[in-house]
Amino acid sequence: MSPASSPAPRIPVEERLFSLVLALLATEKGLTKSEILSSVQGYRQRYSMSGNNASLERQFERDKDDIRELGVPLETVDAPEQSGNNQNLRYRIPRGAYELPADITFSAEEITLLGLAATVWREGSLSAESRRAIMKLRSLGIESDEPVLGYAPRLRVRDSAFDPLGVALERHTIVTFAYLKPGETKPRKRTVAPLALVQHEGRWHLHGIDQDAGGTRTFLLSRFIDGVQLTARTFEPEGEDHAERALRELSEIWEANVAEVRVVPGTDAATRLNRRYGGEGPANTALSVHYTDINILADELAGYGPEVYVVSPERLQSAVRDRLLRTLANHDDSEPHDDTRHGTTQKREAAHG
Repeated sequence: MSPASSPAPRIPVEERLFSLVLALLATEKGLTKSEILSSVQGYRQRYSMSGNNASLERQFERDKDDIRELGVPLETVDAPEQSGNNQNLRYRIPRGAYELPADITFSAEEITLLGLAATVWREGSLSAESRRAIMKLRSLGIESDEPVLGYAPRLRVRDSAFDPLGVALERHTIVTFAYLKPGETKPRKRTVAPLALVQHEGRWHLHGIDQDAGGTRTFLLSRFIDGVQLTARTFEPEGEDHAERALRELSEIWEANVAEVRVVPGTDAATRLNRRYGGEGPANTALSVHYTDINILADELAGYGPEVYVVSPERLQSAVRDRLLRTLANHDDSEPHDDTRHGTTQKREAAHG
């Protein structure tokens, strides 16, 4: 293949968007579409001076939407002498609207740490926020200690429902999903106007208005079945601080529900539960364990087997016992025997959804 017919090198999306932002920041009067396509990295490699650039123009239109969604204040300026002619529209990013306030500055070390934090979320549901942060930091033009970035970790939000719910929150779109509550054998379809996604005690929750129940509910994302569907219906959220309200309600549930457990000294359960629930150390055998979801706690405690004994509440005793008996039944052909060691006072517990 001759050099003339060689395909244009592929430019990563992030590099093309970054080059576009820098070009539009560098001009005061703005650039026309043809000037952008013929000169900016990521476009010029595919630009034809005499050919058809329709696909490249469509790419530019998508890129404009992308950088606006990333929070970049892209402006369109109409040419006074040729008003209404789209080919002569100019595009620019006003520095005053994009740059940080004059009283905020960062050192090279601080830029390095901010960049490291942004690159942590390079995949999954927070990739858009990561791209926004990285683009902003790079465009500030401040040097950083690059070698540190070679050690950047990666984090992923594992709940598959997170991404579509994030889109629905941005667009104020009502969603539907199948939700399996504890104790039920089949999931039920829920129709919800999403208000906030919050993380509490290491787990992601959706706070929204249940359209069938006619009130706000909080749903645990790990109980979503078969994904989330965005509907064609939109809504206008009323009020503010939905995330703060959801976290406050979850914290109130967590404070109100306390389980009393005993652990065997020196075991894995003693070490882990003491560390998380405020004990004095592995030798502390009596613990007060707060929880928001009795079934999640039962799953965890049952996993410790004989290392944990549930004192109260009675519902938790039964839930742990049922899980242990199911495990026994799955590994033994003999009839399981009822364990009557557990039994005391039941405390108030609020369920999700």
